[in-house]
Amino acid sequence: MGSANQTHCGYLASDLTPEEISEEVYLQESLVWPGPPHKGIPFQQSSDPKHSFFVIINSKTVFQIGDMLEVLVHMHDFLGHPKQHGGDFLLARIHSPELKAGAAGKVVDHQNGFYSVYFSLLWPGEVHISIILVHPSEAVQVLKRLREERPDRVYFKSLFRSGYLSESTVCNLCLPLHQPLCNYSDPHTGEPWFCYKPKLLSCDTRIDHAKGGYQKHILVGKEILFFQSDVNIKIPISPSGAGYVVVKFPAKQDLPEPDKSIHAETAKYSPSGFYFQDMWMSTTQILKRFNDTSSITKCLKGKVIYLLGDSTVRQWFEYLNAFVPDLKEFNLGSPRNVGPFLAVDSDHNIMLKYRCHGPPIRFSTVAASELRYIANELEGIKGGKNTVVAITIWSHFSTFPVEVYIRRLRNIRRAVLRLLDRSPDTLIVIKTANLQALDPEVSLYNSDWFSLQLDILLRRMFQGLDVVLVDAWEMTLAHSLPHALHPPLIIVKNQIDVFLSHICPDSPK
Repeated sequence: MGSANQTHCGYLASDLTPEEISEEVYLQESLVWPGPPHKGIPFQQSSDPKHSFFVIINSKTVFQIGDMLEVLVHMHDFLGHPKQHGGDFLLARIHSPELKAGAAGKVVDHQNGFYSVYFSLLWPGEVHISIILVHPSEAVQVLKRLREERPDRVYFKSLFRSGYLSESTVCNLCLPLHQPLCNYSDPHTGEPWFCYKPKLLSCDTRIDHAKGGYQKHILVGKEILFFQSDVNIKIPISPSGAGYVVVKFPAKQDLPEPDKSIHAETAKYSPSGFYFQDMWMSTTQILKRFNDTSSITKCLKGKVIYLLGDSTVRQWFEYLNAFVPDLKEFNLGSPRNVGPFLAVDSDHNIMLKYRCHGPPIRFSTVAASELRYIANELEGIKGGKNTVVAITIWSHFSTFPVEVYIRRLRNIRRAVLRLLDRSPDTLIVIKTANLQALDPEVSLYNSDWFSLQLDILLRRMFQGLDVVLVDAWEMTLAHSLPHALHPPLIIVKNQIDVFLSHICPDSPK
């Protein structure tokens, strides 16, 4: 085979220890997703949310707070026939609009066209059920193929300049070998990155990194039919019968015994929190409300806060910088959406820093000198009881095989453990992925299905470590506002409340 037909993929050449290989097998098994029994299922036989329906299984006149609600979803195709296999991507929530209340549900795929959904009933009143088909199983199979076969579907570029000469070339984790490459793999972490070598300039004349664009026409045959905005992308499924239940406070004598099976099931499917009057109520910690600037200033006094990652944690910087007037942002001359950013309150000895993660990152233009990997940034942090580090990294990895993300998280995890070894009092906060708006094009690059898979990996790889989690996934799923890559202000405010509650658990409410 000629070199013109070969592709160089840096992430495939990594040397893994036996323990890392074993972990990767375990992680890959956690991502297994059922699908159609064979390829080439015609569109008319794919899942149709309009023909599908759900029913309340344990229906009764009145439920009590603490009960578990079980719903059964039955998927049908466009011909009205029942589906015989699983793999549909469903999202579920309960909500009470007048109370501004909402919570996520747990979906269980029985792999025969039926799906059980479990909800913990956590507030009183009329509670409505919402089931959404994000993608039919046939679309998920397309997304799986794209993830493995087309890691180039978002491409990047770099500008090279020396004197009056300048050239731009394509960059990525994988590049076909039809011209010489410049190797920009990180010497410390080994994170791979390559650009085509400019024709007239040397590799050391690179001055920036930028998103190049999106590859078009990546679907084959009639795959496009599985991605239609008003047909099978984020379409609600209607109830057969009642679509809501009535919930009341339990009378004292009606309180269930601790050993009742429903309690075990409720605990098994308990969400991380829920909204009530638009305020996030955690099921795992006591939350404080930081509704005024003085409470935030008091909490952050004497603290250094590092916000590392993508634009969804940059929102935290923007929120705090806008909401707390004593924080003064230094003008570092950084591009508005890129950073790095720095804000300081010298009177209260507060420092707030934001820096984006290293490539792949789809920001407009980042100076080559500002491309930093989170693991390397963590190595430069002294840490201590007044140091807080928040990390978010997921969205920019959705177009790559999961091995790329596993490698990145493994490097970050090593650095987190080293930081905690030298400074055990350092607070490490991990913010999860969140849901976003999808259309046919966005689905192919940034689908919530990709995000969900990365989110599963993130949680598993940091499980058992001395870090805390901000569950942005459930916080966007449970809320009534439309999904957005950059969640609305009220959701960011609730994320900040969770974040600050971890920093200052003893602050007054």
